[in-house]
Amino acid sequence: MSSELERLLDFSSPLDVALLDQVVIAMYTCRDETQRKQINAFMTAFQEHPQAWTRVDTILERTQCDQSRFFALATLETCVKQRWKVQGVGMHCNIVESGKTNETLCGNNMQILKLLSEEVFEFSLKQLTSKKIDDLKERLTQELSDRFPCQTTLQCFLRFLFWVPLYYVFETPLIEMLLHKVIYISSLSCSLLTLRLQFFPQPQFRSDALQCLTEIAVIEPKGIDPRYHPKIQKTYADFITNLSNIVQPNAIKQYYEEGESGEEFVQRLTLFLCTILKTHIGILETQELVPYLIQGLQYLVFISEVDDDEIFKICTEYWNFLADDLYHKEVLLQRMPIPTFCQLMPNQNPRLQTYAPILTEVRRILIERMPKPEEVLVVEDENGQVVKEHLKDVEVVALHKTVRETLVYLTHLDHQQTEEIMIEKLGLQVHPAPGGPGWSRQGLSTLCWAIGSISGAMREDDEKKFLVHVIKDLLGLCEIVRGKDNKAVIASNIMYVVGQYPRFLRAHWKFLKTVVNKLFEFMHETHPGVQDMACETFLKICQRCKQQFVKHQPQEPAPFIDQLLIGPHSTVADIGSTIADLEAHQINMFYEAVGYIVAAELTPERRDQIVQVLFKIPNQRWTQIIGSAMQDPNLLQQQETMREIAKILQINVRVSSSLGNPYIIQLEYIFERMLQVYKMYSEQISSAVVGNPLSAKTSGVRLMRAVKRETLRLIETTVEKSEEMQRIVAHFVPPLVDYVLADYQSNHPETRDPEVLSVFAAIIRRAGDSITDQVPRVLGAVFECTLAMITTNMEDYPEHRINFFNLLKEINHHCFRAFFQVPGEVFKVLIDSIVWAIKHRERNIAETGLTILLEMLRNLDGLQDIAAQFYAQFLINLLHEIFTVLTDKEHEPGFKLQCAILQHMIYRVIAGVPNTPLFNPSEYPGVSDNKSFVKQKLLSMLSEGFSDRMTQKQLNEFVENLFGPEKGRFCSIGGNHLTQYSCDQWTDSSLALQLEQEQKEAERKRVEEARMQNVPGLMPVMQREEVDMCVFDV
Repeated sequence: MSSELERLLDFSSPLDVALLDQVVIAMYTCRDETQRKQINAFMTAFQEHPQAWTRVDTILERTQCDQSRFFALATLETCVKQRWKVQGVGMHCNIVESGKTNETLCGNNMQILKLLSEEVFEFSLKQLTSKKIDDLKERLTQELSDRFPCQTTLQCFLRFLFWVPLYYVFETPLIEMLLHKVIYISSLSCSLLTLRLQFFPQPQFRSDALQCLTEIAVIEPKGIDPRYHPKIQKTYADFITNLSNIVQPNAIKQYYEEGESGEEFVQRLTLFLCTILKTHIGILETQELVPYLIQGLQYLVFISEVDDDEIFKICTEYWNFLADDLYHKEVLLQRMPIPTFCQLMPNQNPRLQTYAPILTEVRRILIERMPKPEEVLVVEDENGQVVKEHLKDVEVVALHKTVRETLVYLTHLDHQQTEEIMIEKLGLQVHPAPGGPGWSRQGLSTLCWAIGSISGAMREDDEKKFLVHVIKDLLGLCEIVRGKDNKAVIASNIMYVVGQYPRFLRAHWKFLKTVVNKLFEFMHETHPGVQDMACETFLKICQRCKQQFVKHQPQEPAPFIDQLLIGPHSTVADIGSTIADLEAHQINMFYEAVGYIVAAELTPERRDQIVQVLFKIPNQRWTQIIGSAMQDPNLLQQQETMREIAKILQINVRVSSSLGNPYIIQLEYIFERMLQVYKMYSEQISSAVVGNPLSAKTSGVRLMRAVKRETLRLIETTVEKSEEMQRIVAHFVPPLVDYVLADYQSNHPETRDPEVLSVFAAIIRRAGDSITDQVPRVLGAVFECTLAMITTNMEDYPEHRINFFNLLKEINHHCFRAFFQVPGEVFKVLIDSIVWAIKHRERNIAETGLTILLEMLRNLDGLQDIAAQFYAQFLINLLHEIFTVLTDKEHEPGFKLQCAILQHMIYRVIAGVPNTPLFNPSEYPGVSDNKSFVKQKLLSMLSEGFSDRMTQKQLNEFVENLFGPEKGRFCSIGGNHLTQYSCDQWTDSSLALQLEQEQKEAERKRVEEARMQNVPGLMPVMQREEVDMCVFDV
């Protein structure tokens, strides 16, 4: 094969296309990995050859293979990119010059330039350094400055705008050409005809001109010299003047409906206005520009009413920016100079006064078009039917977040006006005016969604008056409106609104009790979605108002929790009748909600009594099933019994998650019998699968495995929530080791439950060193059998793989001593498994492996003797494996951890660990110590992969830098060398910028959280602090 490949690479002789076809087909069909690598190397060498482009036409003409045609086109693409890298912008000049021959050729050349710009300037942007970008901009200006005005297509010009330096944008007639100036362009034909173009005013150029203007408007102010500010101001004023000659603000909707051209224009107009008003608001707020500023905002107000989701989203993002800016600037008004673009009026913020009429319209539009929040499950479909929503629209959820935050800011700016608009619209729904439109499902829903969105944005007294009015009107409307669908919509709106105002409910017990009783009524409503939403709202209220339900409230015969659990009572239904019409998942949610209430009881004795009463119904059924099974074991093999057991365990799981540590009293009650059921089902599953592995897919086996999974989830949840780990370790862990681990080890791989691994990971994480002596038994039961499952390939058993390495991670962190209580051969396999994880293609597995190894190395620092043995046995192999992934593009995300591991091992060597030689002196003459030996090994490793790109001097320099004193720059040293000498694998952005991007993302999250916390009402209800009785001034 090698001789044939060499013949194909001989560009001095004719190309054997038939042979090339054979080679290309072999690439897709050959199973020999060595041969595939050989062919791949040939294809790369062929494409990178300077004369490769001369072969393309021959291949396309003579080949009989589609794969060869694709290879030829890919070769041509590679050649074009390489030629551009060599000739750079000069290549564009040649294309422009050749276009002067005739008009057709010019059009084709402009299309080529457009595609080249997209491919090289945009798609390859992350592969260019900042210096390269600056160089390209400068050369582009020098070589094309006299040619740009001759461009015949704005679409091509748009692709180059990103690369044009600022002075070319602002110091040439470029903007005037786009807006309104008459530009004379020499004809490309031989005649002396002249074209007079006014780009923006003319319909055929209007949309493209808008795109170009938007690209200019998006330039950040900090990058613009202040001397260009008047040019930007004039550009905006001239644009608004020209726009008013084309269409008036109140005619935008009609213009949009004229067809595709109208839709495209309005969308691009929206982008331009939002961009320039957002990016350059600081220099547009001047006394002279106020009329133009307000007129531009009026256009956006009318555009916001256009029935186009994408356009509404763009507008909403701008309104969010404006409201945010006004809120923060006016809160800090005392520390800021008063704006000069409007007159100061008594008792009125000058800047807010200017925007007030616009903000009034924005409030009205956002309230009318409020997107549906994800908590609402009852919706009206396209056929007008009220149904339950099964799939959440992520775009609608994101849009709701933006609109909600905008309304919160607008409420802070003028809560009275926001309240008045909402009360007025609610009045029209509840008490429609004669001859008016009356109430509508959509109108009421959007209004209620808006009301719920401003929770926490008012003073507590104002919020109380507002919410009392709203809830009374909604409850009254629910009584007078007829029709099942109508009542379902009103019910969902009531539940959403009350769920958004826990602060109000906590402060007003009577309203809280009325709301909860109403939710209990809705739990009997069988209309799709109503019961789900009732249970979810009850859960949300219990999470935020739990203390109120365990207090003995004034004028109540007993605390609410007593009335609910003990019952019957005249004012509260008991738990049995309340959940009578609920489905299994809804019952689970209800019990979880009550668990939060019980957790709020501070007296341990009373809390334990309440827990026993809470589980009265499920425990009765549990006792019946176990008692009957003791008489007739075959009962447990009935599928209906399996389902009932699984449901009982699910209730326990949900209560354990919400109740926390006090749940342990209930676990003690069912634990012994639960493990017996677990063991019995395990035996039945094993016997079924041993005879026929396909039986693992049968309904009976799946149900038994479901019971086992719920058992494990219950134990894991209890462990995670427990505050008495000594009690857990003493009473629950030994039976788990005997029953569960033995079952896991003996089971068929297809029926091993990955939850077993996560259960013991949780136990080790919570118990810490106190369980170290049990860890060898855990490893003995799960280690070898799990490795045999997950190391066959990198795809099968993904849950086992993740949970297994998480278990090792927890042992390494909390019970490190346990690793040295296992036999030496087992520890070697353990290290091999960690290395296997590091080399895994799945990012989370690789990162877990890296984390385990790094922490293991750090743990060894305090164990001198063990560390010396460890490094003597594993150091060289680990260095090789780390360098393997460090130079592999697929493992780029782990670069930071890889460098940290490499750094730690190298500095241990520098510090004299291990103190015994790592080498045989007779085999390495001239090597005096471990440091020199490791350097030599690293040079050997690097030479294997980089000898074609790095000289011996560069390799020596790299290794010496790794052993240098600059610990803080270790990642930078490695990244710089990989970037400089291995460009096909690594780029500046993929290494140095990776760390920067991670830091930016962490900083973005921190700033976002701070922003949410600093603006009352901005943080979503369920993420706010438990005590939410803040007092604030606006």
